[in-house]
Amino acid sequence: MTASVATANKKQLGQILLSRGVLSQEQLDRAIEEQQASRHSKLLGEVLVELGLATEDQVVEALAEAYNVPYAKLTPRHVDPKVIDLVPRDFLEKHGVLPLFRVKGVLTVAMSEPANVFLIEEIARITSCTVQVVAVSGADIHAILAQYVKSANVFVIDDIIEDVSAETFELIESKVDDITNLEGMAGDSPVIKLVNYLIYSAVKEGASDIHIEPDETSLRVRYRVDGVLYEKLNPPAQMMAPVVSRIKIMAGLDIAERRLPQDGGIHVMMEGRPIDLRVSTLPNTQGEKVVIRIIDNSRVLVNLETLGFSIEMLKGFRTQLQHPHGLVLVTGPTGSGKSTTLYAALAEINSPQRNVCTVEDPIEYNLRKINQFQVNEKIGLKFATVLRALLRQDPDVIMVGEVRDEDTARTAVQAALTGHMVLSTLHTNDAISAVTRLHNIGVESYLISAALDAVLAQRLVRKICPHCKEPVEPTPAIRHALQRAGLEAAELMAGQGCAKCHGTGYSGRIGIYELFVPDDEFRQAITDGATLQDLRRLSAERKIPTLYDDGMAKAKAGITTVEEVFRVCAA
Repeated sequence: MTASVATANKKQLGQILLSRGVLSQEQLDRAIEEQQASRHSKLLGEVLVELGLATEDQVVEALAEAYNVPYAKLTPRHVDPKVIDLVPRDFLEKHGVLPLFRVKGVLTVAMSEPANVFLIEEIARITSCTVQVVAVSGADIHAILAQYVKSANVFVIDDIIEDVSAETFELIESKVDDITNLEGMAGDSPVIKLVNYLIYSAVKEGASDIHIEPDETSLRVRYRVDGVLYEKLNPPAQMMAPVVSRIKIMAGLDIAERRLPQDGGIHVMMEGRPIDLRVSTLPNTQGEKVVIRIIDNSRVLVNLETLGFSIEMLKGFRTQLQHPHGLVLVTGPTGSGKSTTLYAALAEINSPQRNVCTVEDPIEYNLRKINQFQVNEKIGLKFATVLRALLRQDPDVIMVGEVRDEDTARTAVQAALTGHMVLSTLHTNDAISAVTRLHNIGVESYLISAALDAVLAQRLVRKICPHCKEPVEPTPAIRHALQRAGLEAAELMAGQGCAKCHGTGYSGRIGIYELFVPDDEFRQAITDGATLQDLRRLSAERKIPTLYDDGMAKAKAGITTVEEVFRVCAA
């Protein structure tokens, strides 16, 4: 099939869609004009779908005719699960292809780009099969991939149909001291069901973390939802050892080692989509505490417009991202959404003309068409080491997960000064503090002044639950706080608490931001070694909006509450 595709008497995609009545000549001309005006060399089919002039299925079906290959609407029954393992999982996900079945050395493969001869030849090389192509929409391929493609330690947890009751726990009657039996007990149905339930319900409730904490009389299971922990279950203490062992088995950890902390990962399939879990165990006086971080790719926000920026701040941040080189920092404490903002920024500036790379520890979300590299300090592969190697890979944009030390900071600054756009994170209380933080790490003031393009400080505040949202009269203290931010409000909004929000009055989170873009006066002050107080005074003179100001504006708009703003930032 490789040869037939390569030598096919190709017809024009637009003419095929015209002949089928999908497009008018006017619509085709408009799409071609849009394609020619695009800076990103888009394919005509992509432009047609983006403009809503044709569906992806219509485009792929026309491409199938153009390259003389079959077209199909893919369903799970078309796939032989045994042949999927012929091609590595990361290759399938990266290229959006799916092996369907093999007959006498001929492998039929679903592709949305039937003209990609090089990809077809690579599949033939990997599988040692003759490749036959079937044109299928990318949406269909990714839907089937999410259902079928699993790594060796993927656990399907959709079969939970009932909650774990107290009676279930009674099947384990005594505390386990003999670790030789832990693996057997961890495989018991009640233990499996409990662990599955904890993961399943946590994902359903939008939790970011599961905390499993041993006590003398019971386990305490808590979920972190919208940045705040709340108690979910209290299983008996006897469940502690087998539950921890079950989680360790799933994460590939040593169940016999209970004295040292361990870290691992689990991949689960839920409702046809993959979810990654990061597991951390740490011994304490009662046993081992386990924290499971939930990485749900379907929940990551990759659009700057959805993160909560004001119109002015979004415009300013986007302007900085369009610079060809320089250092852009995102600051805030752990869990303030820095990585999400950076991923959204990368999605904004990524294009076929740019080599966009990341250096992360760990890689939190897999980004399509972006090169991501994992730090591994156990073997000496540190941020600075990977970053230096990456500079020899002809990058245009580099995202460094975190500036932790002088070596990384210096390398990042030098990269920004030598023609690269560098994005990274720092742990500081506000945007201005990033300057002194870099200086304290060991970067000279004149280098900071020359390299730094912008600093975005951020926090996450909980949004008022829309189901129990009601107007409330602000107290004198709240009214005074608003006035200090230059705002007036006769009434504010607050959640009264309901079943939807677990009685908290909040549901979901949104960012509050502070953008610092140094001008010539700031740069001169930085070069001259200005103190943090000097820089803050200069910022106040310019009336640059602070985190507090942005938070108060969102409280006045009824998005969050003043109490939430007080919780995450100082006035």
